[in-house]
Amino acid sequence: MNIESLQKFLLEKNVPKFRLKQIEEAVFRTGKEHFQEIKELPADLRLFLKNEFDSVYSFLVEKVLESENGSAAKALLKLKDGLLIETVLISPKSEIWTACISVQVGCPLKCDFCATGKMGLTRNLTTEEIADQVLFWKNYCWKNRLGKGLTNVVVMGMGEPFLNYENLKKALEIMTNNELFGLGSRRISISTAGIPEGMKKLAENFPQINLALSLHFADQEKREKYMPIAKKYDLKSLILGLKYYLKKANRKVFLEYLLLDGINDKKEDLEKLVEFVKSFSANHLLTVNLIGYHQHQLSPFKSVSKQRIKKVKAFLEKQGVAVTIRKSLGEDIEGACGQLAGSGKTNFNY
Repeated sequence: MNIESLQKFLLEKNVPKFRLKQIEEAVFRTGKEHFQEIKELPADLRLFLKNEFDSVYSFLVEKVLESENGSAAKALLKLKDGLLIETVLISPKSEIWTACISVQVGCPLKCDFCATGKMGLTRNLTTEEIADQVLFWKNYCWKNRLGKGLTNVVVMGMGEPFLNYENLKKALEIMTNNELFGLGSRRISISTAGIPEGMKKLAENFPQINLALSLHFADQEKREKYMPIAKKYDLKSLILGLKYYLKKANRKVFLEYLLLDGINDKKEDLEKLVEFVKSFSANHLLTVNLIGYHQHQLSPFKSVSKQRIKKVKAFLEKQGVAVTIRKSLGEDIEGACGQLAGSGKTNFNY
């Protein structure tokens, strides 16, 4: 919901200021999705709002697909200019419901292993389009009585967060505003493919928000081959950006490591990963997050076995590196890590 546009509209119509508070209360506290549902407002004002804004969202919800085990859902959203994006809801454990939101239509980074990267970039999402994804999943949890409602937000959907930082920054301010979403900063995580300046800005503006670095390769040559962004921001610049973040925020950082069979899972690859972690004096704040590869239609890569992931974990732990294994959710609806493509053509066939 574009609060600034709404506020301007109400002022132009000489509507009393308290009506905005009533609308915010109805939308963010009681889950109203259409202005016609807000009975506290006069009928003529409800009609004006309906004609001006239609619904509280900046998009139409085209389809929602749920995983068989009920632990994930994926929504296809149609923006006002007709473009499509995808956003995901996952439940990694009981009573925890996390919205995985997008920041761009497509992505310019062209990582070889990511379906979104194959799309290229169409445009950045607006502040409203980013925040409204959270509002949608908040209401979805409310309507479907999922646990205690939406508990967490991860900016790990379509796009690179730090290439749309100003709009994301405003959206984060809305999410953490106690009069609106009221999400605690520590319940929000941002994943970057490696934009050092973005890490620094996050540490300065939101030191309590969690950071995850999509590392995937601790070898510069391989990182350049599979993640073209590494040609602009090499491992040395990543280390400098991450050191700044760790010093400023003093927060734990996840180093995401997508295991690709025969590409970055060999002993020499893992030894370089250990070396990367140990290059930080504050390496106690770093945790490697091992991720199984999720196949998508454009994928030339193969995933490693679960047994292999466990062996990698054991090797890293033996070297004194903190490790977790990410639980895979939403793969059956192509809503897992690296699978979002915003097509709606094959992903949503029932």
